[in-house]
Amino acid sequence: MARKKKHEKEANHERWLVSYADFITLLFAVFVTLYAMSQTDKKKVEQVVASLRESFGYTKLSLGDKPTVIESTDIRLIPSLRPEAIVPSARTRPGGDAKGKGRGKGRAEEKDFRNLKAAIDAYLLKQGAQSKVSVQISKRGLVVSLKEAGFFDSGNATVKESSQELLAKVVGSLGEYNNPIRVEGHTDNMPISTAQYRSNWELSTTRATNVVHYLIDRQQFDAEKIAAAGYGEYRPVEDNGNAEGRQKNRRVDIVLLSAEAERAEP
Repeated sequence: MARKKKHEKEANHERWLVSYADFITLLFAVFVTLYAMSQTDKKKVEQVVASLRESFGYTKLSLGDKPTVIESTDIRLIPSLRPEAIVPSARTRPGGDAKGKGRGKGRAEEKDFRNLKAAIDAYLLKQGAQSKVSVQISKRGLVVSLKEAGFFDSGNATVKESSQELLAKVVGSLGEYNNPIRVEGHTDNMPISTAQYRSNWELSTTRATNVVHYLIDRQQFDAEKIAAAGYGEYRPVEDNGNAEGRQKNRRVDIVLLSAEAERAEP
């Protein structure tokens, strides 16, 4: 008797499920890996931020003395960190011993000048105070210009009480370096003659001296590294022939001297 032929097995139409399951498993593994990498990168970025803050000598307190928490949404690029995380409060700066500032971070070089300028500019932008203070880098170093309209009444040399907090925030980071500082008063060419100030010489010199006293007495700057000078109307930055130019010439410059400028100046 002939054997009966075995019944052929029907084709399995669900074999694709095996490959699909493998694909889903691999895809899940990829996403898990990417998520883990993103978490690691965020931690690394936060570590970089913390390292930068520490290297600049800044504390964890913000301008309003409230704790500053660095969230991932605050991080875009390192140079554009929040201004309050860059410019320290005068009350929270490290190194405020009796000997004064300027003994903890060494000398500021060109890179430091750029970092300081970026930090101060960011703070001024947030506060809307660009019309009161301007910052430039020149061959002499970092120049912070205090506009008369923001810090002094016309014909007066006393720093406005309302502007002292802004002054403290702007100059706070300068005192962490041991570069010499020159505070220089300037006026326009409009003559002045009062019982208190006989000429623009006296007015510009007194304004510079008052700022020096503020830096030393209120901000603990190193008195050995700071000096005041008054130039009257003789070092203008703009033409004194128009009101806008005269307004820009009425200023007090705080200059953090470069090494080259220090060698050239007394």
